[in-house]
Amino acid sequence: MRLTRYTDYAIRVLIYLGSRDTGLGSIRDVSKTFDISQNHLMKIVQDLAANGFIEAVRGRNGGIRLARPPGDINLGQVLRHTEGLDELLECSTCMIAPACGLPPLLAEATRAFVSVFDKYTVADLIRNKQHLRALLALA
Repeated sequence: MRLTRYTDYAIRVLIYLGSRDTGLGSIRDVSKTFDISQNHLMKIVQDLAANGFIEAVRGRNGGIRLARPPGDINLGQVLRHTEGLDELLECSTCMIAPACGLPPLLAEATRAFVSVFDKYTVADLIRNKQHLRALLALA
């Protein structure tokens, strides 16, 4: 299974924000740090905020931050949201779907894949916080 860029960038945003000690980050900073389009990041940030992973603070001194402690943001939940992992293949319109064994196999494979991410949180991704801060120029 291959994750989309959308998920990649969403996880990078969470890592960046989780690596900050205090204050608000900005889409601009994340964009510059990872060399990602600000417009693309804006969509991802809006989506992450609308779904309770991050908080967007409006206004002159606004910015973005994690909506919850890093240990409370489960990667399996992030993955399910960003990848929309309900169905890997659209089998409902296939003429052999009623007799085919592929749909339950795909469902099992997806559950197994995501179950690994269910074991981890953003806190696990930022365990080496000092080194991350140095690499992200947050020091």
